[in-house]
Amino acid sequence: MIKALTGRETDRWEEEKRRGITIDLGFTYFDLPDGNTAGIIDVPGHEKFVKNMLAGVIGMDMVLLVVAADEGMMPQTVEHLNIFNMLGLKKGIVVLTKYDLIDPEWLELVKEDIKEELKGTFFENAPMTEVSSKTGYGIEELIELIVEQTETEVEERNVNTIPRLPIDRVFSITGFGTVITGTLISGTIKKGDEVEIYPVNKICKIRNVQVHSKDAEKASAGQRTAINLSGIKKTEIYRGCVIAPVNSMKNTMMLDVKLSLLKDSRRIVENRSRLHLYTGTSEVLCRVVLLDRDELSPGESCYAQLRLEEEVAVRRGDKFIVRFYSPLETIGGGEIIEPVPKKKKRFDDSLLEELKIKEKGSSTDVIEKIIRENSKNVPTVSDIAKLTALSEEEIRSNVEILEEEEKITLFSLKNDKYLWHKSFEREIEDSIEKYLSKYHEDNKYSRGAKKSEIKSKYLPKMKQNVFDMAINSFIDKGLIKQEGEYIFLPYFNIQYDDFYKKCEANILKAINDAKFEFIGYEELVSTLNGKESEEIVALMLENKELIKINEAGITTNELYEEAKNMLIEFVKKNSKITAAEYRDILNTNRKNAIGLLEHFDMQRITRRVGNDRILF
Repeated sequence: MIKALTGRETDRWEEEKRRGITIDLGFTYFDLPDGNTAGIIDVPGHEKFVKNMLAGVIGMDMVLLVVAADEGMMPQTVEHLNIFNMLGLKKGIVVLTKYDLIDPEWLELVKEDIKEELKGTFFENAPMTEVSSKTGYGIEELIELIVEQTETEVEERNVNTIPRLPIDRVFSITGFGTVITGTLISGTIKKGDEVEIYPVNKICKIRNVQVHSKDAEKASAGQRTAINLSGIKKTEIYRGCVIAPVNSMKNTMMLDVKLSLLKDSRRIVENRSRLHLYTGTSEVLCRVVLLDRDELSPGESCYAQLRLEEEVAVRRGDKFIVRFYSPLETIGGGEIIEPVPKKKKRFDDSLLEELKIKEKGSSTDVIEKIIRENSKNVPTVSDIAKLTALSEEEIRSNVEILEEEEKITLFSLKNDKYLWHKSFEREIEDSIEKYLSKYHEDNKYSRGAKKSEIKSKYLPKMKQNVFDMAINSFIDKGLIKQEGEYIFLPYFNIQYDDFYKKCEANILKAINDAKFEFIGYEELVSTLNGKESEEIVALMLENKELIKINEAGITTNELYEEAKNMLIEFVKKNSKITAAEYRDILNTNRKNAIGLLEHFDMQRITRRVGNDRILF
């Protein structure tokens, strides 16, 4: 029949031609009278090759269900019909071949039998036509039906999202290198594009594009495409891989799904059953974790998490098929709700409610949910695009809606936009407020918690410049105040009470008694009692009442100025000073003299020249 339509054979293998059956996928095309081109994917009908059939169905807009009029429906056709329904295919034509071999009475019986078999499927009301591939009878009528269906029934593919091409064939051509084929299921792909192969995460470049065996500058969603890749070997790719823009998708070992079992399946799926999963052109083994029950019976549906044995790269809304582990038979399928989920607990009502929202909600609802789940990491627009396999333009338009509805907060930087959910923002605000309240209670002589401490405690993965913007937003709301690197609550003021004044006097006495012998921080606080005394020393340093010379020395502002003036006066008279001379002036040891000189160097009061110091 395909040869009668196109003039070309799709069977490539010698065994296919010898046995007269399709074993692997075959591809060809033909031009329609309206100027469009129809691509044909010839999939195997035999039950032993269902997995090859599944790899070809992914790109179909319309199905031609071919039934030999002299034989009628075959048992394995029922499995194919179930697969079509599970994958969401809606349009088709029933084609009865070998019209030249039967009489009219037999034909009517076969038609009635087929109609009965097709009840409850999308083929129930599909047009039915007869052809003879040998004589050419009915071929023109079939072409007219195809044109009619493509004009009125077939939905257009989305060309405004990221391009994705599940690979169904890989080969190499001498002088050209690696070539892959597949049906572009979304977006547009162009010659010269840099793309990534998932889940192997190999980046390569598109050297050439062919659509229906003709060179093209680009391919659009719905077209059968052959792509010549540079920078990758044939052995690095396999059927089941997906081509998409660099960094646009994320590999996963788990999928949150809505799983449905066929009514006529003979299998009950128990929790943690091992199944074969088919999605796109890939086939992987998985364990099914039933989230709201212990077993799933034929005709039932439930939310489940599929734990995969190999990585895949998929998108929310992708359809899938599951087959029983052994014996290998199709038992059900469903739709991917969350392509990169976290591990889920069973019988958790809140998680089940989230899945329900993701399943039924709009893209804006789903993106809001994903932002809420990932707010702790403060994702970018590109991060969300990668998690959902949507284009950044699609994410931005939804983010704008969410921002207008005040459901998210956006932090705009030059290269990207960072975002978090308002509910998470409120959690952070409450946490910081509670933390600071307790901090002030426990540290009444401390100006506040350090900004870096707040970041490491609550937002460790947030970029520093984004964190600064978040803190500024909290300040603008009047939730906190900031002085230097210290964060504190608006109502908090340090109380310079009697204890403070007594401790301050003791500190100043100890330092003044030491004079230029200096006293170190550890030595100073060890002579005082309690944590509050340490806080007071730190506060006096912040208030510039005390000056830290180095790790071994703290002095008062007055003593510091005295030491500085003695230095300047000597150098003005003598043009320079040595460490030994300064030691004698201060009546201290060499270590303390050098410590002060090095501090003056850092303050650009003096400059070292050899073993001498001169004024800066």
